[in-house]
Amino acid sequence: MISKNIEKALQQQIAVEGYSSAVYLSMASWMDAEGFEGSAAFFYKQSDEERMHMLKILHFINDNDGHAIVPAIEAPPKSFKDFHSCFKSVLDQEQKVTASIHELVNTALKERDHAAHNFLQWYVSEQMEEEKQVKSILNKLKIIGKDGSGLYLLDRELGEMAANAAGGEDATA
Repeated sequence: MISKNIEKALQQQIAVEGYSSAVYLSMASWMDAEGFEGSAAFFYKQSDEERMHMLKILHFINDNDGHAIVPAIEAPPKSFKDFHSCFKSVLDQEQKVTASIHELVNTALKERDHAAHNFLQWYVSEQMEEEKQVKSILNKLKIIGKDGSGLYLLDRELGEMAANAAGGEDATA
């Protein structure tokens, strides 16, 4: 049975993951409108991933005799300054999610909730991967600068990453 403190903290994380999903969906739409089809596919995939993260928490709460509530999600930004600033905001967003996950782990340890602690370890590892991936993209952007052909190639690479992660299926479907 889940403690009320853990349930409340996980409920807050559902909102964090939901907002991340909305942010990435907004970024996908912006990238689509700007002609960055590969990056749009990448962000559609990221949005789906964040939604899956949200659903995992929702199921964990319900599976442990709690009652997960779907929260209202704050509206994400509608547009972005440019390609570079979009990815800089991704790193900021992922670092906020990481901090939130770490706080959840601390709460689970304080509550001595071993099931929640075990469950959250997947999120700790996932966040390490997410931050590493976006830092790699930012490093490439640092090398590319504002070069159009470099952005084109990176956009194509991001589209391929999304397609590979979706098992070769269209990541926007």
